[in-house]
Amino acid sequence: EGGGSKVLVLESPVLTNKDWDRLRTHFGGQSAEIDCTFETGGPETNGADTLRAAIARIRYEAEQAVRAGCTELFLTDEHLGANKVAIAGVLAAAAVHTHLVRRGLRSYASVNIRSAECLDTHYYAVLIGVGATTVNAYLTEAAIADRHARGLFGDLSIEDCLTRHRKAIDEGLLKILSKMGIAVISSYRGGYNFEAVGLSRALVHDLFPGMPAKISGEGYASLHLNATMRHEAAFDPEVATLPIGGFYRQRFGGETHAYSAQLMHLLQTAVQTDSYSSYLAFSRGVRDLPPVYLRDLLEFNFPGEGVAIDSVEAITEIRKRFVTPGMSLGALSKEAHETLSIAMNRIGAKAVSGEG
Repeated sequence: EGGGSKVLVLESPVLTNKDWDRLRTHFGGQSAEIDCTFETGGPETNGADTLRAAIARIRYEAEQAVRAGCTELFLTDEHLGANKVAIAGVLAAAAVHTHLVRRGLRSYASVNIRSAECLDTHYYAVLIGVGATTVNAYLTEAAIADRHARGLFGDLSIEDCLTRHRKAIDEGLLKILSKMGIAVISSYRGGYNFEAVGLSRALVHDLFPGMPAKISGEGYASLHLNATMRHEAAFDPEVATLPIGGFYRQRFGGETHAYSAQLMHLLQTAVQTDSYSSYLAFSRGVRDLPPVYLRDLLEFNFPGEGVAIDSVEAITEIRKRFVTPGMSLGALSKEAHETLSIAMNRIGAKAVSGEG
């Protein structure tokens, strides 16, 4: 009205491909597309400088577009190819968001991102948490369309499948928000309600200011190496099918899981047969696992000469600080509650009876 900016109210931050196209059409000249890829280089290429330069370019293009009057920024990695590597969506979204905030321009434009990496609710939450206004997971939609074309969704139409997907992501996002005591997506956006694990403090300061990072880790060089390795594997002509991996589910040759199928089988056998030898095998397997958690990198620092037993707190006093957490009767059976309570009473510890 009166020559003001166009406004479009969305019911969800989750965009389908059609929604993305409608946004582009609706805002027309008030929008700008920013390519979130970088050119592959030779072996002499400095990875850190290459990725850092690509991030700087994205930031510059975003700032210039907003200063030119654009109210909608469309970040996309869809232009990736044999010689163009995709920048992680989280890096691109965070880079633009933080840069515009520092320039005092963030409130003048929305940051919409189209990413092939976004595959689950957590990734949506991270993208929005680092500043994205809307998210279009175009590769996820392509995967849904492929399964639909193969008849794996029965009588559902492709529109029904995409609606179900968006509903599932929306409900997942609401669950994530509720754990932080946040009721609306606008309060979650750009809040950096995460903790960085394994990222260098310099990179966190640059892209995720204010985000806790108690340990350091990978910087631009490592992130560039990871991106190029995945890119080379994807475009390797001798690889017909990419490995499924084992991030969500344990698979042979995939990512190590702390609770492997073999260990779970040993634990179930020990419980079902009351076999102490099976439990010992289970505990040995847990101890022999490679480092999985941060705590696995720590060791007890025992004093060389030991500590006199008289200087150690009595076990009866230590037990008083033990407590079983409160769990509702719907989560545990009556027998489990009673067993925990009896055990805690016998050793002089505390037992929470749960809800109701």
